[in-house]
Amino acid sequence: MDIKNIGWIGTGVMGRSMCLHLIQGGYRAFVYNRTRSKAKDLLDAGALWCDNPMEVARKSDCVFTIVGYPADVQEVVLGERGVLAGIESGSILVEMTTSEPTLAKRIHEEARGRSVSVLDAPVSGGDVGARSGKLAIMVGGDREAFDRVMPLLRLMGENIAYMGPAGAGQHTKMCNQIHIATTMIGVVECLLYAWKAGVDLEEMIAIVGSGAAASWSLNNYGPRIAKGNFDPGFFVKHFVKDMDIALKEARRMKLSLPGLALAHQFYVSAMAIGLENMGTHSLYKLFERMNQR
Repeated sequence: MDIKNIGWIGTGVMGRSMCLHLIQGGYRAFVYNRTRSKAKDLLDAGALWCDNPMEVARKSDCVFTIVGYPADVQEVVLGERGVLAGIESGSILVEMTTSEPTLAKRIHEEARGRSVSVLDAPVSGGDVGARSGKLAIMVGGDREAFDRVMPLLRLMGENIAYMGPAGAGQHTKMCNQIHIATTMIGVVECLLYAWKAGVDLEEMIAIVGSGAAASWSLNNYGPRIAKGNFDPGFFVKHFVKDMDIALKEARRMKLSLPGLALAHQFYVSAMAIGLENMGTHSLYKLFERMNQR
C-alpha cells in the first residue's frame, strides 16, 4: 500500500518543522496537538486538523508521533482515543519521541496484534536539524516497514539507520544522549574558561571547533552561548527525562555510568534554578552562577 496520507501528532519545537517537510514533499497531513495554536503553521501550509490521535490514525496510512514524555506516548498511542484505537490494519506507526525501550517493545507487541507495523525512530539534531531536514534518525522495529517509510524519513533526515528490532532505535538514542550529556559539560566549561581569561568566545569556538576538540555541540551551541541566546533547540526538562531513562536502563543492565550520573545532577540543578524550559546549552548559566563571587 502506497503512503499518501500521513498523520502527525506533536507539533512542538521539532515536530512542526519535521511535519512541514512531509507536507512540502507532497503528502497530505492530518495533525493533532494538545495546543491547537502550535499547529497553526502546519494548518496554514495545508494540513488538516483532527480532534484526537484516534481521528488522526483513522485518516492516515502512516502516523508519526513526537511528544514529550513516555507518559505522553502511552496516552497518544495506547490511550482510549489513541492511535491504536483508530489505526487500520496494514498501516504504520512511527514513534519518534525519545522514550523508553521497554515501552517501544510494548507498543510493537500491541500493534502486531492489530496487523500494524511499528517503528521506534528517535532523532538527533535539535531544532537546527529539524528545520534543515538533516536530522539523524535511529530506527528499530519492522524492517519491511522501515523500507516503506524510507522516502518519508529522507525528507526529514540526512543520516538514517536501521538499528534492529523493536527498542533498538531507543537504545541507540540513549547512546546519543549519554555522549551529549558529558560533552556539554566540556563545552560550557571551555567557554566559561575563555570568558574568564578574556579570550574572544567566537574566535575560540572557530579555532577549537576546527580541530581535534570539535563537536556538534560546540560548533552549534557555542555561538548561541556566546551571543547569550539560550532559547531551546531541545528543552532542559526533556533532556533530564532522557538521562533518567538512560540511567534506568543502565541500572537494569547492571552498568555503571558515573559521567552520565554527574551530568544528570548538573541538569537537575539547572532545573532547580528555573532553566527547565531553556535549551540544553543553558547549562552554561548554571556554571556561571556557580562561579560568581
